[in-house]
Amino acid sequence: MREAINRVWRIVATGFCFSVFGLGGIVLGIVVCPVAMLFVRGAVRQKQLCQTIIHHSFRCFVGLMKFVGVISYEVHGRESLQRRGLLILANHPSLIDVVFLISFVRNADCIVKEALARNPFTRGPIRAAGFVTNGDGAGLLEDCVRSLLDGNNLIIFPEGTRTPLHGKVKLQRGAAHVAVKGRIDITPVHIHCSLPMLTKGTPWWKVPVSKPHFTIEVRPDIAVEQFCDSAASDSLAVRHVTEHLSEQLFKGPACAST
Repeated sequence: MREAINRVWRIVATGFCFSVFGLGGIVLGIVVCPVAMLFVRGAVRQKQLCQTIIHHSFRCFVGLMKFVGVISYEVHGRESLQRRGLLILANHPSLIDVVFLISFVRNADCIVKEALARNPFTRGPIRAAGFVTNGDGAGLLEDCVRSLLDGNNLIIFPEGTRTPLHGKVKLQRGAAHVAVKGRIDITPVHIHCSLPMLTKGTPWWKVPVSKPHFTIEVRPDIAVEQFCDSAASDSLAVRHVTEHLSEQLFKGPACAST
């Protein structure tokens, strides 16, 4: 009976958190960021201010999810994220992975889907923070490298979508292209969830049988120069970087089975 009551509570609490996130996105985009930008001159400084606002907002949101009992979490190696110009590559088991990472990282940029840039709940903060969108395929690589050279911490999920619960993980090569073109080392982050939550194709109200626990591990940087020096071309270096990520970073399940 106690487990059943707890599960019902987590369904209600998850719905509440989704509502807060949606409403918060509208308030940030329509009120908070536009008003804050009135006090700062220059497009770059305005973008940095909005990134800081989103960072602290996501920290509060993660705290809310933990407080109401939707999740628990632990972070290992967080100090490695307190740098500038990081290319952060992570696996993607849950819908809230990007919320976690931006809550830990200042000056965060990330690649977002073009659909989110048009969504009324998310488009305001995305535009204010200047996040990179995947709509402009031709200029996407240059936008990513420029963001890193500007000192932003760029978050990319190399899978391109949430990690499947079953089957082999297949990485896209876009993230490796960014690393090789910019000669930028990779900061890998592995996210593990004790039980599947908000996975691909799962509705929000299908919560796990018990509270899921997230473990976020920041692993040692991967030096990209070694792959560039040993490869005959950048294309071959990209392939080797992608294979290395597949073999090392994404080995093993991101979620335990139900």
